[in-house]
Amino acid sequence: MTVEYGVLALGDADRCGELEGELFPGDDPWPAAAFIRELESAHNHYVAARLGDELVGYAGVSRLGRKPPYEFEVHTIGVDKRYQGQGIGRALLDRLLGIADGGTVFLEVRTDNAAAIGLYESVGFTVVGTRKRYYRVSGADAYTMRRQSKDGEQ
Repeated sequence: MTVEYGVLALGDADRCGELEGELFPGDDPWPAAAFIRELESAHNHYVAARLGDELVGYAGVSRLGRKPPYEFEVHTIGVDKRYQGQGIGRALLDRLLGIADGGTVFLEVRTDNAAAIGLYESVGFTVVGTRKRYYRVSGADAYTMRRQSKDGEQ
């Protein structure tokens, strides 16, 4: 299995919406239109994971602020259930962290998503707070996690 990584394109929006529905059915999954809006924003950066012509994963990060040092926020990471546990999510996250270039990075993750929390902790994220009922449809809570900048600024 050779996964290729590259830029997520507008033409991938339908597949992203499909995967969102499968991965996050009870948590208000993003439709294709949301991905189009995200991809059209100048401060967002999205990466794709492909097996041949099939999109099997996607991830996005947004640069926050107008002047350096920038902070970043991970908006989403999703991997087709058939390919989870094979390092694709980690590779996508690594690419997002590369885009952040050592800046402080934030994200939200469901408090019951042990696999994702473990992945984030393994690359230096720590829990800095809890957002009650963050996921509107399910009412599930989320942790806010932060990975401090490489120079230690917060």
